[in-house]
Amino acid sequence: MLAKVLSGATVGLKSIPVTVEVDLSAQSLPSFTIVGLPDKSVDESKERVRAALKNSGAEFPQHRITVNLAPADLPKEGPAYDLPIALGILLASGQIAADMKNLLVFGELSLDGTLRHTNGILPMALLAKEKGYKAVYLPEVNAKEAAVVAGIRIFPISSLIALFQHLTGSMPIKSFPHIPFSKLQREQMAEFDLADVKGQEQAKRALEISASGGHNLHMKGVPGAGKTMLARALPGVLPDLTESEALEVTKIYSITGNIPEGDSIIRLRPFRAPHHTTSRIGLIGGGAHPMPGEISLAHRGVLFLDEFPEFPRHVLESLRQPIEDGIVTICRAAGTITYPATFVLVAASNPCPCGYWGDPVRRCRCLPGQILQYQKRISGPIMERIDLHIDLPPVQAEKLTNEFKSETSKMVKKRVQKARNIQTRRYKKTRFVCNNDLGTKEIKEMFSVSNECLKLLRQAVTTLHLSARTYYRTIKIARTIADLEGVKDIGPSHIAEALQYRPKLDA
Repeated sequence: MLAKVLSGATVGLKSIPVTVEVDLSAQSLPSFTIVGLPDKSVDESKERVRAALKNSGAEFPQHRITVNLAPADLPKEGPAYDLPIALGILLASGQIAADMKNLLVFGELSLDGTLRHTNGILPMALLAKEKGYKAVYLPEVNAKEAAVVAGIRIFPISSLIALFQHLTGSMPIKSFPHIPFSKLQREQMAEFDLADVKGQEQAKRALEISASGGHNLHMKGVPGAGKTMLARALPGVLPDLTESEALEVTKIYSITGNIPEGDSIIRLRPFRAPHHTTSRIGLIGGGAHPMPGEISLAHRGVLFLDEFPEFPRHVLESLRQPIEDGIVTICRAAGTITYPATFVLVAASNPCPCGYWGDPVRRCRCLPGQILQYQKRISGPIMERIDLHIDLPPVQAEKLTNEFKSETSKMVKKRVQKARNIQTRRYKKTRFVCNNDLGTKEIKEMFSVSNECLKLLRQAVTTLHLSARTYYRTIKIARTIADLEGVKDIGPSHIAEALQYRPKLDA
């Protein structure tokens, strides 16, 4: 007898329907075979399903069992096919009679028949909505994650026995209610408040501009100047995630298993701070079975690279294309996968190997050649892709000891949110979210620059030797500064301030 159960496979961030076909034949010796390009974890489903059925009180058929995961040319990974395979065996053996059309089934089984937390639930729920399926059967612990998707019925399954009782009508399971995004929003928290950072007013201003327009930031200064504190305070001034952004981020965290058990959706902008020994695959993504790296886990959030020059050069160079395009494309023999990677890069570095070059009090012990070699670890193309460059001086003693209170993160965030709201209205009918997302063509079409501003930019190109990329990035920064002021057009003062954040020629 043949039974079919609908499930799905995740390729990158996209989900593809998979039909689990189960055939039972009594005219051959008992066996259990899974075909359709299963990996090792899928092939091991045979033992989990066998034990789960027996420990749930069901009969495991002593027939030749053939399971086909169609389409057969798509590689299948992970233990999420346990539940549809077990259900297919129950249907094919006649232990359950149920109409499984337009019902998507997904979940990992324990040996006692209970359902375990399973990765990739949100993409499956979005697939069900896209394909118009009536309902989704999934593990109870994942129900909140799928419930953020409106328009589909979610049935939380605790065990095989509960699913059997539901399908036979003896004990129906209530569908899990939809959870509106507005009920899930939470105030963005940060490790530090900007009020905790003494002095460094120019750096705080750069941080505000970075948060408002999504611009990359490089802070260079002696140890103890406050670089790490400023970077870790940035999440507290970033605007709140929109619903579409939250779903994008949650999809990434869902397939990587980074959503806390029992939680629903990522409500706070990510902050990722990988160590400088991180490999290129760890940062960019990839592997034998390609998975998102740190830059994708930082999507719509912050990627903080402390000790920037200490990262291997080939690792830093791999950031070039993702910074420009907002995506990372991983090519392997089996296929090509694209992950989103739109993040705010915050880099922190010392001016020299010992850290004290330029310090008015502590003496630098590095030779000129060592300083030059240290600074050359970061290539020009990478530096060009960073919009805001700040030199942090040592904090003066009077600023450390006085009781003067600077602006809190909450006060700065109000201005940042207003600027982002302006950008949201401006790019309403486009795919862009903030000013930094725009390319050269869009800058020319959407930003009007006066003759006075153009004159100032021409002078800057000549004297500061700006490249074409830097020229257009300067205009984007000026547009963000104008948005912070609530001004319609870019003015010379905005251009002048934007030019202040270019790296010094001797740096």
